[in-house]
Amino acid sequence: MGKTVAEKIIEAHLVEGDLKPGSEIAIKIDHTLTQDATGTMVFLEFMAMGIPRVKTEVSVSYVDHNLLQTDFKNADDHRFLRSVAAKFGVIYSRPGNGISHQVHLERFSVPGKTLLGSDSHTPTNAGSSMLAIGAGGLDVAMAMAGQPFYFIMPRIVGVKLTGALQPWVSGKDVILEMLRRLTVKGGVGKIFEYFGPGVETLSATDRATIGNMGAELGATSSMFPSDRRTREFLESQGRGHVWSEIIADPDAEYSEVIEIDLNTLEPLIACPSSPDNIKKVSEVEGIQVGQVIVGSSVNSSFRDLMITAKSLEERHCHPDVSLEINPGSSQVLLNVSKAGGVSNLILAGARIHQSGCLGCIGMGQAPGTGTVSLRTFPRNFPGRSGTFPDQVYLCSPETAVAAAIFGSITDPRKLGEYPVVKDPEQYAVNDDNFIFPPEDSSEVEVLMGPNIKQFPIFGPLDDTLEGPVILKVPDNITTDAIMPAGSKVLPFRSNIPAISAFVFEIIDPGFHVRAASVPAGLIVAGENYGQGSSREHAAIAPRYLNIRAKLAKSFARIHKANLINFGILPLVFANPEDYDALQQGETIRLENVRAAIQAGSETIIAKIKETGREVRLKLNVTDRERKILLAGGLINFASTS
Repeated sequence: MGKTVAEKIIEAHLVEGDLKPGSEIAIKIDHTLTQDATGTMVFLEFMAMGIPRVKTEVSVSYVDHNLLQTDFKNADDHRFLRSVAAKFGVIYSRPGNGISHQVHLERFSVPGKTLLGSDSHTPTNAGSSMLAIGAGGLDVAMAMAGQPFYFIMPRIVGVKLTGALQPWVSGKDVILEMLRRLTVKGGVGKIFEYFGPGVETLSATDRATIGNMGAELGATSSMFPSDRRTREFLESQGRGHVWSEIIADPDAEYSEVIEIDLNTLEPLIACPSSPDNIKKVSEVEGIQVGQVIVGSSVNSSFRDLMITAKSLEERHCHPDVSLEINPGSSQVLLNVSKAGGVSNLILAGARIHQSGCLGCIGMGQAPGTGTVSLRTFPRNFPGRSGTFPDQVYLCSPETAVAAAIFGSITDPRKLGEYPVVKDPEQYAVNDDNFIFPPEDSSEVEVLMGPNIKQFPIFGPLDDTLEGPVILKVPDNITTDAIMPAGSKVLPFRSNIPAISAFVFEIIDPGFHVRAASVPAGLIVAGENYGQGSSREHAAIAPRYLNIRAKLAKSFARIHKANLINFGILPLVFANPEDYDALQQGETIRLENVRAAIQAGSETIIAKIKETGREVRLKLNVTDRERKILLAGGLINFASTS
């Protein structure tokens, strides 16, 4: 039987296991990326291992999230990241150079290589046929140390594309259609591999957009073949020599096949406040808009910004709309400028910001009270914008610019003739914003400011756990809800004691006080708990506050891995109806839990102290993960193995 593109790359990097879906495998990681919101912790973890230099082919530290320097904290973090990159052999991408996954796609991506990133949107590099996976920071630190990445072999789901996108419809509408069909948990345990005649009609940056927002499906990754469009992109970047063809075998088999006729797609929009709340733009036309943002984490390529700029030619944004542009990289801004796009944007009244995540992670660009914001971003979770409550819609640059012109949500097909945008045959390239590490780093000093604290030490799992349910939450709780982002919280990413005060702040401001007051606490949750970003702080900070177990109907992939990495038990209700019966404040006792885990038991019995009732829980982990939990976390396990 032939192999898919994903299977070929996994097989070429396989260290342990086999390609059986549902079984644990380990693969060699070629590249890693970190960004500053997660990277400070990654490097503190790497330093704790005592390894003198990274062992990957390429590791890059990007500064793209914590860009607002309202006091010394973020500036100190940037200085720390610059010095630690030089110390350990990592390339440093300066603030303003661009967003991690976008810049990596442009300057470092190689078809067929593996990329592990401490950013959930790392699969953007599907645009150049990398197997790119988002993960928690500790997993990335381990990969930098030369360790393989362990994960559950996903099912490879084929997405057959036919036809071609019509005017005013783009790659964003393809992934919004996927979210409409499958929801935010429809990709858990899957890699989506796109194939069929429609694939060749999509540029590398179209594919990158689709790969980026595959994370919103909960997918392990997304995959495209390495074909002539991939070669075209790499040649335009002056890197054609790294291209190689990688296509699925004619007799490759997928676990299932989804078919999308690109001819029939029309402009779509994700309504508040979830990426899967999808409607046709034509169905919500007329809603007044106060803010439009194009760019940031997705749809920030040359093509996306030029479509916006050309649509605004001889037009001006509506007087009630703040139109803002976040280029994905300094290279994008440079090339848009050379093509005359910056002039169009300025004359139309747009505000052009630095290259970075910015409003996507709540670092500025918060919308006004009661106003609607249209964004080309990947996420619109409640309050993520920095305003609570908010009304954030997700859409393509085409739909965004139409709203900016008309002042309300408008089908972009009403703008008339579709602008012709061609990617440059040769991009203007400037790599001077990368700082490459010295060959000899023995004299390099790591610079740590007063807000950067040492990584906390956690002990092994106790024989018996007993504690109250500190909080009970519903389905689809995001990592934004567990550990908020934004300009108030992000500067504490390198200070676990300080950032722990913000855990569940949006849902329950008193959570951290109650959790810290007991020796052990538990959280009860519904389906898809921990969806969203890769931020491991959503596991580290609760662990610091003595949370020792989380009981849920199901967990999102990255968050479950992060819980295990920091010694928190991810327990699943054997009977989902038990979720309804458990109440916040009840005391739960997990007796002889250590012995049960050592014995390989998949069933853990929880006893409710107040009623004497028993609840059956499942511990769905691998043998290796059991050892990590027993040790109290991955760092403890690695130091003794």
